[in-house]
Amino acid sequence: MNLPTKLTVLRLILSVFIIFILCFPFYSVGVQFPKIDLNGVVIEVQYIIAGVIFIIASLTDFLDGYLARKNNQVTDTGKMLDAIADKALVNPVLIILAAQGFINAIIPVVIVIRDIVVNAIKMEAASKGKVVAAIKSGKFKTAALMVGTTLTFFYNLPFEYLGISVADFLLYIAVILSIISGVQYFTLNKNIIFTSED
Repeated sequence: MNLPTKLTVLRLILSVFIIFILCFPFYSVGVQFPKIDLNGVVIEVQYIIAGVIFIIASLTDFLDGYLARKNNQVTDTGKMLDAIADKALVNPVLIILAAQGFINAIIPVVIVIRDIVVNAIKMEAASKGKVVAAIKSGKFKTAALMVGTTLTFFYNLPFEYLGISVADFLLYIAVILSIISGVQYFTLNKNIIFTSED
């Protein structure tokens, strides 16, 4: 297992930790995270901890791809694990944040459905020996999603003091880019999808 793949596995492990921190009923074992009042913005330390882990996990997403390309260590296993780790990091977090009232439920709904559609396109193309390349709108979507989610964990600070909801704005931008990139993936690969192997 090379270093990029180890970083991808680390991202999977960190994703599990984030889900655990957000979902485990700590009160049932006598543990209560403190709340801190920062000039009128009350934050729960539980989400700050999850946010820090999310940042570290997000950085491994950039680093593993960079190292794999730089050291010529790109493998099929690494690409498969990377795709799984990306979805395992972002999608459960969005669903949990929506369930806990931090973000609108439409955000994870659109993101998850788009991922299902794009993955189906990639799988169909792969079954016919074709590789579906990443597109710029998809990369911009991921960037907006990562930053928006991070800001949500940190209660939209420092922008909250200015009354500007940057976190929500970026997440809705990510939703729009998800739809755009999904349509682009379909348009660019519809000939592959509907072409018979015969």
